[in-house]
Amino acid sequence: AYHHVMNRGYDGNDIFFGHKNKNQFIDYLEDSTKKLKIRLFTYCVMDNHYHLVLENSNGRMSDCMMRLNGLYGMYYRKIAGGKGYVFQSRFKSTLIENESYLIQSILYSLQNPIRAGIVTRAEEYIWSSVNDYYSNRNADIVETEFVNNLLGKKEEFLRALHSMVNGDKLPINMTKYGELLGHEAFLKSALKKHDRRKKPTHQSKGIQRINERYFEPVEKVLMEFKTMNGLEIEEINTGTLKGKRYRGELLVQLKDRAGLKFREIGAFDIFSDLSFASLRSIYRNMKRSDRR
Repeated sequence: AYHHVMNRGYDGNDIFFGHKNKNQFIDYLEDSTKKLKIRLFTYCVMDNHYHLVLENSNGRMSDCMMRLNGLYGMYYRKIAGGKGYVFQSRFKSTLIENESYLIQSILYSLQNPIRAGIVTRAEEYIWSSVNDYYSNRNADIVETEFVNNLLGKKEEFLRALHSMVNGDKLPINMTKYGELLGHEAFLKSALKKHDRRKKPTHQSKGIQRINERYFEPVEKVLMEFKTMNGLEIEEINTGTLKGKRYRGELLVQLKDRAGLKFREIGAFDIFSDLSFASLRSIYRNMKRSDRR
């Protein structure tokens, strides 16, 4: 499925201030989408939020976003100091029905710097993918060939990009399952496909979406773990018994407090050498040990 993904700094704070921060986020974005094999079509990094348009090409979009936000959250706290949330929430995703709506989403994302009054032409903004599509530079981060075929010639792309910018909004439908860029009939069809593959009822899926709101942001969990133990996550030496204990404690907190699934936890580098069965086993052993 196609998705328009967005997240912003907590309370609207500027968490991408300066060239270095934006570039670092883009580096993390490229690394995360490549490692988890998510097709990225568009990105735009503003001072206090970002927009991505992507394809959940192997069903691991959630893993990718958790990894991306987690990495940048740790980086931000390291350079900016302070405590607490970095991002407003886990992330917000809008399901996109077809290529027609996909084009709208791509153009809307790239038009953000114009709407914010930062530039007069989208291609003047250097922290978006706008200049990747029709250039000769190495732009492996986005699927340039796909987007080029979607948007047509460069002249057509620029004409569409600079039309109807001010006040223009995406025609998003709000549903009990989340945001949809498309028609209700498409959502019903998508849910039927999901039911056949995953076997949840529509009601249970809705309840799951609601309950997710009560989990804590991953960045907060990671930051409090760092503060409590006095070390960075990447400093944990899992070759020692103490390091394995630290890793187990982090696993429990990510599972219980942040509500991550084992598949999502496995996307973090510190757990990447463990199978899902090993993650489950470590989690059960840590919980058993805590009860004792």
